[in-house]
Amino acid sequence: MSQRYEIRFSGAGGQGLILAGVIMAEAASIYDGKQAVQSQSYGPEARGGASKSEVIISDTLIDYPKATVVDALLALTQEAADKYSHDLKEGGVLLIDSDLVKRVPAGKFKTVAFPIINTAKNEVGREIVANIVALGAMVALTEVVTKEGAEKAVLARVPEAFVELNKKAFQMGYEKAIAARA
Repeated sequence: MSQRYEIRFSGAGGQGLILAGVIMAEAASIYDGKQAVQSQSYGPEARGGASKSEVIISDTLIDYPKATVVDALLALTQEAADKYSHDLKEGGVLLIDSDLVKRVPAGKFKTVAFPIINTAKNEVGREIVANIVALGAMVALTEVVTKEGAEKAVLARVPEAFVELNKKAFQMGYEKAIAARA
């Protein structure tokens, strides 16, 4: 990778997307030795309003910290898919929660869909780790950070009591994305 790679995590406030972006940036910068910046934006509501976290990753100096042409977009809600898919680049990747995004935006990008929140709730065992399921999926789909680096970044952020839960969530998202992409 020699150019900038732009990732946007989007959904509703309270879904942990800011944390997912921070972890992705830490995976790139701390564990994979790349340059990374992370920025965030959310509505005035603490929970439920529109929320996004952007991560720029590069092997070289990052001269502008905001996403301009997004390479990969996660949309956990219909509102996020509608609002943020317009600047997803041709050939990019759109990851959606298939239970919540029913109108898939049109564009010259690859769409990958699986029930992210349902996977966290019913297969991992806790809905609260949906952001880590989504993060695992984005790592698999973008390959912009290593799986090992991302997993280390996740585990560095969670309390000891939740290490196994988050490991399972990350792995589940990673595997589901690969299966859905095929």
